[in-house]
Amino acid sequence: MGLAWPTCAHCLCLLSALSLVLLVSCTSSSISSQHADSHSKRSAHLKMDQALLLINNELPSEKFMVFWRSDQCFQCLYQTLAISDQRIERASDVAVVDTRHPITLQINSTSGKTALCRIHYSFREYGNYSLWVKTNHSGTKDVTCEIIINLNPGYTNLPIVIAFFIYVAIFILLSLGSFLLRLNTIQNWLCKRINPVETDRLINSELGSPNRADLCSQDAHCATWNTVPQRLRSLDTFRGLSLIVMVFVNYGGGGYWFFKHQSWNGLTIADLVFPWFVFIMGTSIHLSLNTMLRKGNSRWKLFWKVLWRSIQLFLIGLFVINENYCRGPLSWSEIRIMGVLQRLSLTYFLVSVLELLFTKSLPDPMPQNRTCFLLQDVILFWPQWLIILVLQAGWLCLTFLLPVPGCPTGYLGPGGIGDFGKYPNCTGGAAGYIDRLVLGEDHVYQHPSSNVVYKTTVPYDPEGILGTINSVVIAFLGLQAGKILVFYKNQHKQVLVRFFTWSVFMGVLSAILTKCSTNEGFIPVNKNLWSISYVTTLSCFAFFLLMLIYFLVDVKRVWMGGPFFYPGMNSILVYVGHEVFENYFPFKWKMQDNPSHTQHLTQNLVATSIWVLIAYILYRKRLFWKI
Repeated sequence: MGLAWPTCAHCLCLLSALSLVLLVSCTSSSISSQHADSHSKRSAHLKMDQALLLINNELPSEKFMVFWRSDQCFQCLYQTLAISDQRIERASDVAVVDTRHPITLQINSTSGKTALCRIHYSFREYGNYSLWVKTNHSGTKDVTCEIIINLNPGYTNLPIVIAFFIYVAIFILLSLGSFLLRLNTIQNWLCKRINPVETDRLINSELGSPNRADLCSQDAHCATWNTVPQRLRSLDTFRGLSLIVMVFVNYGGGGYWFFKHQSWNGLTIADLVFPWFVFIMGTSIHLSLNTMLRKGNSRWKLFWKVLWRSIQLFLIGLFVINENYCRGPLSWSEIRIMGVLQRLSLTYFLVSVLELLFTKSLPDPMPQNRTCFLLQDVILFWPQWLIILVLQAGWLCLTFLLPVPGCPTGYLGPGGIGDFGKYPNCTGGAAGYIDRLVLGEDHVYQHPSSNVVYKTTVPYDPEGILGTINSVVIAFLGLQAGKILVFYKNQHKQVLVRFFTWSVFMGVLSAILTKCSTNEGFIPVNKNLWSISYVTTLSCFAFFLLMLIYFLVDVKRVWMGGPFFYPGMNSILVYVGHEVFENYFPFKWKMQDNPSHTQHLTQNLVATSIWVLIAYILYRKRLFWKI
């Protein structure tokens, strides 16, 4: 019998999405080419996120220097942009400026450090601008600065807006089809028109659920579909969502700055997904271990299973997808010891051991007539919470009390040109110092995101030793979400209320720690440090997002989790695979010498969509890579 329509439909929809993205790419590239032809010859050398600035000096007898500073660079030194005199056409009077964030231009006299004028401006990619520096017409010595647009730049974000609406439209169509297939009227019609066995395959192919027996009775009357899923689809959906965004940003995110990691304090989209993955890993740990304990497995046997899985994860991260391969063939003297999978390995091991030591095997389902009180799912596990609080106290003490040579105690800054250049080699404070001391400079990440804006020169590892403590904390908060799901199984209102309560509680903690500010709080949100405010903020988002997905997928069943559900079921394979095959066709291909955001976005979306398609096919074949 032929393959059920929804199975083919998923593949066709994904391939259609890729085709539409490629069409958008060709169209946008054509528009970009026409736009580029109107640029001057000097503009032809611009790259992504750059604009051309012509500096015009109309001062009577004054040379000056132009300095610049990005708004993204907190308390940074100004950097030299250009030196200008009265001859407008000199090559030194042409400068290239960054367009990712607004910048401040400061014009200083070459005879002194006094600022003649200062101007704040948001340049746009591939734009052509002129900076005019002149005296007031009134005859005073006051200097004025003015920026004129010579060539109106295009809209850089247009490709991602178009791609977003394409994928949203496809998602809506698939969701609508899934919803219609679950209506009794549609199912009754299918039972009458199509062979019952084929109907069963049709519906379950769309829903991705195990085969159910006897959709239609032998007398041709249809039974009501009331399948209870064997596992919470919302967890796999959340895991898959985090994973797919992680794959997209790892591939480059179209070259857009908001799909790259924040240089230091603050958040971008790229900074959200790894903590969510850790959070949902903690949720799965509790559900898995609780189930195995109820089946009679010994804690000692489970410990060896946890240990073996942790070792496998660590070794894959160490030898298969080590980021220091970008420096060429590695030797033991320069291999990066920590990394994403290494942190996942250590976090998984520590949280699992904590669970095995103190958790209690809970019945499934829990008695419905038990006495309930607000914090029962916390108080019963108070030894675990005590250890987590001790770990957090350790992080705070090491971060704020450990003496770091040449650096102020408790330093949380990026070093480099930050803090007005006072502490150039203090990147990460205690966190960076511990990694360099314990692991060695050659064994940590050599190209941290802080060197993009803050021009840091020392290596720093965002997946270092000290930050792993807070990775354990966010995984434990995910573990708490798993306890809520077990304690209040089939009590959807209780689950939703507790998820929302935890989200609000974590949000309030974040607001206190950060003072609702990017840089001025007690402990800023910082992905490189995995600061406690970063943990509380991302946990706030995670509880809220899990609440929404749980409500839509497992409570109301208006969404079956696609397409994120499929990679969520094969997360290790997709993550390792996308790292190993990153530079292979069709995940990457050669682009023109000066590629645009459109070309990068097309390449990254195609690569990410292919991994979703691979995960879907593997799911249909019931092939899963478990370690």
